[in-house]
Amino acid sequence: MMIASALGPVFLLILLGAVLNRLDFPGRTYWPGIERLTYYVLFPALLIHRLALTEYAWSILPPLILTLVLALGTVSLLILLTRRWQARDGAALTSVYQGSVRFNTYIGLAAADALFGPAGLAFAAIVLGLKIPLVNIGCVLMFSLALGDARLDWRKVGRELGTNPLILGCVIGLLLNFTGIGLPGWSADTLAFLGATALPLGLLAVGVALAPRALGGDAGAIMRASGFKFLAMPGMLWGFAALLGLDPLMQQVLVLLGCLPTATSAYILARQLGGNATLMANLITAQSLLAFVVIPLWMWVIL
Repeated sequence: MMIASALGPVFLLILLGAVLNRLDFPGRTYWPGIERLTYYVLFPALLIHRLALTEYAWSILPPLILTLVLALGTVSLLILLTRRWQARDGAALTSVYQGSVRFNTYIGLAAADALFGPAGLAFAAIVLGLKIPLVNIGCVLMFSLALGDARLDWRKVGRELGTNPLILGCVIGLLLNFTGIGLPGWSADTLAFLGATALPLGLLAVGVALAPRALGGDAGAIMRASGFKFLAMPGMLWGFAALLGLDPLMQQVLVLLGCLPTATSAYILARQLGGNATLMANLITAQSLLAFVVIPLWMWVIL
């Protein structure tokens, strides 16, 4: 009952976004601007506010980083070793990989806040700050292996990681915390106001991006990627976190962030780097719908 009460509003906001998109309200040209505002301003404000003001045991960083590296590395290795069975060609393999490891930040932060409160949200922000560059590097390496180095501009990849607003928000927040500067004057309240709007607008944007009518194509690839995403990734994060001694709350947050559906940004990367964009679009929609069932099930198991 607690899980349903916490996650119910999260999923209802996603459904509301889908309904608004269906009604074309307030117009399809409205949402891209809102998503940019959320991504570049509101979510970074939320991350800076929570990370700058939360007390941390900095000793958790080594086992946390190792947990993320081991889980991502194991899934990546499994996909590479079974690549003949995962996809019919290199382009499809990159989409299966992205569907296995990428995650929707909006849903993750909203669910962490709803389930675990401020402490869970702050830890989720740290995890995302570490996981975003790791996953992006893994995806670029997979494109390189599957499609050839000629398709990749590594300097551009480095610039994109270095200017990612979510990574920058995490770095700024942690630096303000570590140096003891915090958020002086009106900055804390200002960032709190901005951050409060990030989660609902982000969830509405997820709903707007859903395209159930577009579902189709390679059902086998969708199932295989979703198996890695919803079973292997959260299971490995849980196992490695327990093995390395992370406390129960950290384990729970890691599992939650491990079973999130694939991010919509995966479609953009597939188009830019020569992946199978159609398969990627189908994976994003299918996993976003599956998440309505999978996330509550995992939370029931671990809580």
